Amino acid sequence: MSSTSADSGPGLTLPVWVAAAARAAALVLGGSSAPTSVDLRIPAEQGLRRVELHAASLLDGGQKALAISVCDPGDGLDLTRGLEIWVVVSLSSSREGLHIHAGEGVGRLEQNGALCISGFARELLELNLSDLLPVVGGLEVEVVLPRGRELALRTSNSAFGVVEGLALIGTQAEVQTSASPDQLQLARQRLRELTGQRGFAGRLTLVIGENGLDLAQQLGLSEQQPLVKSGNWIGPLLVAAAQSGVRQLLLLGYHGKLIKLAGGIFHTHHHLADARLEVLSALAVQQGLSLESIRALLQTASMEQAWGWLQAHDLKQAMGLWMAMAEAVEGRSEAYLKRYGCTGMRVGAVLFNRERQLRWAGPEGLLMLRDCGVQLHPVAADPGQGPSLR
Repeated sequence: MSSTSADSGPGLTLPVWVAAAARAAALVLGGSSAPTSVDLRIPAEQGLRRVELHAASLLDGGQKALAISVCDPGDGLDLTRGLEIWVVVSLSSSREGLHIHAGEGVGRLEQNGALCISGFARELLELNLSDLLPVVGGLEVEVVLPRGRELALRTSNSAFGVVEGLALIGTQAEVQTSASPDQLQLARQRLRELTGQRGFAGRLTLVIGENGLDLAQQLGLSEQQPLVKSGNWIGPLLVAAAQSGVRQLLLLGYHGKLIKLAGGIFHTHHHLADARLEVLSALAVQQGLSLESIRALLQTASMEQAWGWLQAHDLKQAMGLWMAMAEAVEGRSEAYLKRYGCTGMRVGAVLFNRERQLRWAGPEGLLMLRDCGVQLHPVAADPGQGPSLR
């Protein structure tokens, strides 16, 4: 059986393929013959979406059912392409309702081991299994991603405290690839709408990705000035903002992403460029760190580990380096704008860590945060937490 079709269409996010396999398994468990496709209800959408299945079957003498779908994220660069999704559904003898479990290859939150699943993904599963509960009773749903653990090593999941596999995240059914031109056009459209509104004061917050957007909203930045999510197309959106009349732009993002701007890399998708530790090491040279420290930073596996190591050895030096990074983001951004003839827009950079705490900012970023009534989260000395290097 094929994993895609003209009916389902390519370009569906991982939660949709998980929900399709879950519904198919539940149908088989309830006595239906193995379906080749299922019709899904999507939150906030009218009608149904047909999604094809790879296989479905009863297991353990009819006590469980397994269904398999194969992820098709559509055109563009996406590591979930061709990913098999196995969902095992069984009757719950002691609990009513729906209970979702992380199987092999599915991401868990490092702090408590809980399944890492977005609100949209959970709602999608509940919406498409709730009508079967009166027939089969309580359901235990285990999601397995056979290659999830391997693929997670190629993501920044661990930077946000997600371990053991891929997170079941997503906020909609259709893929919006952060590296695709379509995503850039949507962001530009949003920018034009905001800057064209009556009373626009020339101030804007540009956030990088869903984590940045969520954090900005929690901090109340959306109440102070408009928000635009950039994805990986940061450079073109900086230029578009300046050309649209923005005079003060606050750039908010994860430090492991924004450091690329400090190295002059303004399209930040990992398929196109990385060089994060190399940029960090160059900044460390400028800050006068010892050769031994620079070598140690280059041996770390991530920006978080680099921060942890340097914080453990010299907190003052660590803070100085990361604040210098934020200042370099501001300087490189303004140089990028001048290259395209854009002057008159101030850029402030604010960086957050894996716990989504505001930690570092450049001089402009500090002023802009102060104007918005937001403060940086203080960093306490904790030498026992830094990872050791050998």
